[in-house]
Amino acid sequence: MAPTRPVITSIEDLRVLARRRVPRMFYDYVDCGSWTEGTYRANTDDLSAIQLRQRVGVRIDGRSLRTKMIGEAVSMPVALAPTGLTGMQHADGEILAARAAERFGVPFTLSTVSICSIEDVAAHTSRPFWFQLYVMKDRAFIERLIVRARDAGCSALVLTLDLQIQGQRHKDLKNGLSTPPKPTLRNIVNLVTKPRWCLGMLGTKRRTFGNIVGHVEGVEDVSSLAAWVSQQFDQTLTWEDVRWIRRLWSGKLIVKGVMDRDDAVMAAECGADAVVVSNHGGRQLDGAPSTIAVLPDIAAAVGQRAEVLFDSGIRSGQDVLRAVALGAKGVMIGRSFLYGLGALGEAGVTRCLEILHNELDLTMGLCGVTDIEAVDDAILMNRGKRAA
Repeated sequence: MAPTRPVITSIEDLRVLARRRVPRMFYDYVDCGSWTEGTYRANTDDLSAIQLRQRVGVRIDGRSLRTKMIGEAVSMPVALAPTGLTGMQHADGEILAARAAERFGVPFTLSTVSICSIEDVAAHTSRPFWFQLYVMKDRAFIERLIVRARDAGCSALVLTLDLQIQGQRHKDLKNGLSTPPKPTLRNIVNLVTKPRWCLGMLGTKRRTFGNIVGHVEGVEDVSSLAAWVSQQFDQTLTWEDVRWIRRLWSGKLIVKGVMDRDDAVMAAECGADAVVVSNHGGRQLDGAPSTIAVLPDIAAAVGQRAEVLFDSGIRSGQDVLRAVALGAKGVMIGRSFLYGLGALGEAGVTRCLEILHNELDLTMGLCGVTDIEAVDDAILMNRGKRAA
């Protein structure tokens, strides 16, 4: 008798399956926050606490989730966020996620610290993808990365500003996170229980940071890479560097990691086409507010000057709708698609997007809304104008 396939109806189902199939250190890398993880939990808790306003007696046929994000047509207001080590959740993970996003009609964002390189993803997709940039001390390397992104046809540069130093993530430290995993007894015992993952990794050559190894002088192996990365995150980063990157990059520029209205205004003044309200998924400053708590203020401050996107905490289509209602033009998902990737590979990313699309569509209908572009805070309880 053939084994029964798991019935996947929610992002939580994907998370549970990913936890079974992905090695501990890489699953924990995704499913953790910094320090007490208080901000990590607040991101999801504060979103789920926002109540939706159910309506009846209105036509809800012909619903449309189609819109635009930074001028690009999308099937729903969702983009795949840049996530490091995506290719350690599943072999060739960035390529698989990019292909799933392309078929579904939503943007994919490749991280600087991806396993598959910019060129790898470009060779396996036809839709222009977004590239996320960390500003490192080696400015010549940054210039080369920007040129590579341009040559690969990337349509947007996502500049992440909230990782000048790294928040302390206890699980990563305890697991001895590395790529590929160090051959310790603890790791070997855990890998034996993940045969799908191991077979996939044996079948690919992509097991380290593809955008860095071979592109930086002196970085040719894992040990030299680790030393280089630990020294490269730049604590001298300022808005002048953002202006410098704006001059180098002629395409759309998105500034990610904004949690303060003054910073959002500064990003717009530096030429950002969009800002992403993000606390790095609760992985940086523990004790910071949730992203949904600061979204309305930031949207009010810069929404007429720069597009406002949102991430951190999205686990359902209802969360997407809540963020849009509070001022986001669209959202970026990280953990949700990574759970799908770890659980089922490319099919899991597609299933994640299907779940979000279905939940968003049904929730719009139950709220009496037929066009995602018409959504505002009137669909939320105790917000917006109320009928007499």
